Amino acid sequence: MARSRTPKFDASEVITNEIIRIIERGVLPWRKPWTAGGSSRPLRVGGEPYQGVNNFLLTMRTVMAGHSSPFWMTLPQANALDAKVRKGEKSSVVVYYGQSRKDAGDEHDRSDGDNHSEEARIFRFQKSYRVFNACQIEGLPDSFYPDPEPVPEHPPSEPIPHMQAFFDAIDITTVFTGTEAYYLPPVDKVYMPSITRFQDPRNFYGVWAHELAHATKAPHRLNRDFGFSKFGNTSYAREEIVAELASVFLGQTLGFTAHTLEMNAAYLHNWLRVLRSDKGAIFRHAADAQRACDYLIARSEVGRAGRSAEAA
Repeated sequence: MARSRTPKFDASEVITNEIIRIIERGVLPWRKPWTAGGSSRPLRVGGEPYQGVNNFLLTMRTVMAGHSSPFWMTLPQANALDAKVRKGEKSSVVVYYGQSRKDAGDEHDRSDGDNHSEEARIFRFQKSYRVFNACQIEGLPDSFYPDPEPVPEHPPSEPIPHMQAFFDAIDITTVFTGTEAYYLPPVDKVYMPSITRFQDPRNFYGVWAHELAHATKAPHRLNRDFGFSKFGNTSYAREEIVAELASVFLGQTLGFTAHTLEMNAAYLHNWLRVLRSDKGAIFRHAADAQRACDYLIARSEVGRAGRSAEAA
């Protein structure tokens, strides 16, 4: 009698299905304003912030579970600190990317007798591991439970100085007009409503970040192309996911959350259609979003450095 095999654990499928279940409830938890212990990003045991898809996943899980600590660690890392995971606590799956080198073979494998130099192929791989939030662990030092910082208050419909300075320094033209927000590729310009149309100015910067993220796809910037895009098709949906996540990542740096002018069933359907058809999509698009975020940060730094030099 043949033994039934236990299905191989597929981290991509498990994580994608987790996100699908959440979105099907009509929720985008990463849009909820939050900090945990004064940090706007999930942190590794040594204090380094997570990036890319792991940042996104642990942000979402921190919000949903209501964790007050930003720190995450593996079971062995907790044990090394003489701490223990509380009984019954569930771990969170995160992923690790690496690459390995495989040589094309040695002389004995060749039938043509040529003594060509060996070629090597690089294989990228994904591995998963499990982590726990510090709030799920007892016996950790107090430093893993930092005090929360007060949430800053901002006057309605008025610029927030450090955010405004960041966006003003980016060398992508933004035109403030009308009531809609969009990036128009033929003229390479972002169009935005005035900040006076936003009760919460943080939402203004969240929308601006979203549209600037779209602008990074231009050929002379990051050259991101998912094929012919029109409203509602899969290429359009993939680009929307990238812009959403880039706004999440940039907002963690500056102090706002992702935001769009329209939050409706069609927007959620964009996510669901891509995730249901491609279990690897969230991982690739989170990497795209991280590149977009890093690009905008770099351009802002260059712009501000140039202005400082001119002032001097």
